[in-house]
Amino acid sequence: MNTFHWPIRIYYEDTDGGGVVYHSRYLNFFERARTEWLRQLGINQEQYFLETGLRFAVSTMEIRFLAPAVLDDLLTATVTISRQGHASLHFHQELLREGKVLITAEVRIACVNAAFRPSRLPVSLTDLIHTCQLTLLETWKQKSTPPSIPTVYPVPE
Repeated sequence: MNTFHWPIRIYYEDTDGGGVVYHSRYLNFFERARTEWLRQLGINQEQYFLETGLRFAVSTMEIRFLAPAVLDDLLTATVTISRQGHASLHFHQELLREGKVLITAEVRIACVNAAFRPSRLPVSLTDLIHTCQLTLLETWKQKSTPPSIPTVYPVPE
């Protein structure tokens, strides 16, 4: 699978008194990157819920802290689909500073209905993800280098 990249700037509000990013903020950064990945697919989550009755919720997350981020860092948050289940998507995510991995996360996102019960991923969504992944892969092959930040997934018409 291909990787989506999203820039994250570290602000004072993200840090503790010593200028180091507070550990819980990394969850926010990963969430932002997944949300922007969906936006690049043409999916606004609230509108998607209104149209389909489906939402996406984190069901499990495993994080590994390798090195801290600090005030004013410009990080890159990545999103890579590692597996697709019947009612879930599994992601591998990283936060990098100048190519060095600081934090990794394995995230399972469940597709749930309005009652927050698991629901099968719609075929239209899985087809969209597959199509965008293939389109991006072809774009990369033509350029022979990965795109710069942020990666914009072409949305099929």
